[in-house]
Amino acid sequence: MIDQSLGDILSERYLSYALSTIMSRSLPDVRDGLKPVHRRLLFAMDQLKLTPDQGPKKSARVVGDVIGKFHPHGDQSVYDALVRLAQDFAVRYPLVNGQGNFGNIDGDNAAAMRYTEAKMTEVARLMLEDIDQDAVDFRPTYDGSGEEPLVMPGAFPNLLANGSSGIAVGMATNIPPHNVAELCDAMSMMLDDANVTVKDLLKHVKGPDFPTGGILVEPKENIQTAYETGRGSFRLRARWEKEELKGGGYQIVVTEIPYQVQKSKLVERLAELIVTKKVPMLDDVRDESAEDIRLVLVPKTKLIEPELLMEALFRNSDLETRFSLNMNVLDNGVTPRVMNLKEVLSAWLKHRQEVLVRVSAHRLEKVLHRIEVLDGYMIVYLNIDEVIKIIRESDEPKPKLMKKFGLTENQAEAILNMRLRSLRKLEEIEIKKEHTSLSKERDQLQALIKSEAKQWAAIRKQVEGLKEVFGPKTALGKRRSVIGKTPAPAAVENLEEALAAIDKEPVTVILSAKGWIRAMKGHGHDPKEFKFKDGDKGRFEVECQTTDKISLFATNGRFYTIGADKLPSGRGFGEPVRLMIDLPNDADILAAMIYNPDQKFLIASDDGRGFIVATKDVLAQTKNGKQILNVDTGSEAKICVEILPGHDHLAVIGTNRKMLVFPLDQIPEMSKGKGVALQKIKDGTLADAKPFNMKQGLTFRSGSSEKKVDGIKGWLGERAQVGKLPPNGFPRTPKFD
Repeated sequence: MIDQSLGDILSERYLSYALSTIMSRSLPDVRDGLKPVHRRLLFAMDQLKLTPDQGPKKSARVVGDVIGKFHPHGDQSVYDALVRLAQDFAVRYPLVNGQGNFGNIDGDNAAAMRYTEAKMTEVARLMLEDIDQDAVDFRPTYDGSGEEPLVMPGAFPNLLANGSSGIAVGMATNIPPHNVAELCDAMSMMLDDANVTVKDLLKHVKGPDFPTGGILVEPKENIQTAYETGRGSFRLRARWEKEELKGGGYQIVVTEIPYQVQKSKLVERLAELIVTKKVPMLDDVRDESAEDIRLVLVPKTKLIEPELLMEALFRNSDLETRFSLNMNVLDNGVTPRVMNLKEVLSAWLKHRQEVLVRVSAHRLEKVLHRIEVLDGYMIVYLNIDEVIKIIRESDEPKPKLMKKFGLTENQAEAILNMRLRSLRKLEEIEIKKEHTSLSKERDQLQALIKSEAKQWAAIRKQVEGLKEVFGPKTALGKRRSVIGKTPAPAAVENLEEALAAIDKEPVTVILSAKGWIRAMKGHGHDPKEFKFKDGDKGRFEVECQTTDKISLFATNGRFYTIGADKLPSGRGFGEPVRLMIDLPNDADILAAMIYNPDQKFLIASDDGRGFIVATKDVLAQTKNGKQILNVDTGSEAKICVEILPGHDHLAVIGTNRKMLVFPLDQIPEMSKGKGVALQKIKDGTLADAKPFNMKQGLTFRSGSSEKKVDGIKGWLGERAQVGKLPPNGFPRTPKFD
């Protein structure tokens, strides 16, 4: 039985889980850029001899070895990791050469692991280079039956070259792929001058280089900030070209799409934009892709500028995306932290230095052992008959040989282990030739291990060799993502004009008393001809264009926004407005108007409080609407009237038939809130309000005629006063209109 509080137990368990997730699953090591599952995959393939020059084996065999020896997790997750390493549209420099169906850019899954085959690529071979030369430390596997590497030797800057992504507990990482040739140039600069800044490195590292290409349109200052801090984002656009057609028309052909965008879903989204008329300039989209991407976009008319059409599509689809940068990695395989560009490259160079020293020390040990053996062979050569005699006649020849010729134990053991046929090879010239060569190598290795300058010179050669293999003139090394210019703001203004000019049709929006909404084509309809469901009737009619937005003000104090082009056809009864907006059952629509950012409205609740709000502040971006007027429990919004230029006074009246007139400038303009008291109402609620111009006078409707209030100054007072009874003939409702 554990005598410990539940909170302490949960904290310990959750901390253990968090550390396990961070270090053993989600974050890559800065030195080799791999997570444990990827490291184990490559190591298992190396043990299976799946080198680039050998034939592949079934992926199921690789996955079986991984989960059996190193990674006791689900086989599907391990296979998914293997598949991703083989996808040239997901990984900039693939580590696995896959044979068979490994999925595609449309988002289709790979075939089952029993059908596909895999082996390592040259890049993976570089990652494992010298792993059998004591280049890195090993640890016992999960069951103690074998060993696995803590980190790969990593003779390839995999972290930045291929990028990485993962979500741990309380932290995440997201690193885009980069061009290896540019990284090599940056590291050469660092080897020349240790004091270079990230800004200096960006003379070579232009930005991410995605496997699917695209155009990077992020401003340079943003790119610099991202690499200096290790956090930021990059805006990536599809690459497209204009294709001329007969008759003077044209079509747009998209040849590259942004990274991690599934082509099939992109086509679905473009088709949706056509159906919903959200981008009315687009008439059709066709996917004519084979091995290369070819999406054909057909404009509505040849008069549309292709740049404006693409600007609209960039805004409304994944033809433009943002890729976040969060270089959160495991420093030295232990400590998670966010690094900048220079720190990541420095960590890789330092790792390569450590690997170089370890491999050199391992080789030096073998060279010294061989030199020692050769010295023994030389003694045998000079005394071959006596050596043979001691071996034939002695029961314990080893100590006698050591004593007679001054041999070491290793030399004596090597001589005794020689086969008779090897005696003919004991030629003095050959022994001395090998001895001289190894002595020279010994001196070089000892000098390298002692001199840091020589180590960095050797690493420079490695970096230069990488650039030669993955240079900009090679098929794999050529930059794919083009660095483009940031779009000019003027293009956006022209886009708005173009959008407004296309498919701009007059419609009349009809909202019934029971909340059914529809849009009839044209203006000037007779409301008497409108048809409604039994028991329903018309309430609001708004003449507008299909490009307009309709603002609805509800009794809960919220404004809702609906695009006129999204309303159902006027042929039937329409649809309930509550399907388009999240309007509570206890709320009702109070006002409907065309959204015009230059307008102002007076809004007030039935308890007599209100304020003036600018229409630009009421635009709602979601179905949930935007809370503007805060109403108390038991009250509701009651008034929504437009304030026109020239209005300088406001007339209000309550259900207690008390009317008050006061200057409009006594009411504040706010973006949201309860507002101020407009009228002090006893035994009643606010019934109506009407803004007007004092010189033109205040009018009200009595029956079918309109009357003007005489002696208006009799009702003139200050805001929040009680007021007095309205003039004779004022309607009993009481309403001004």
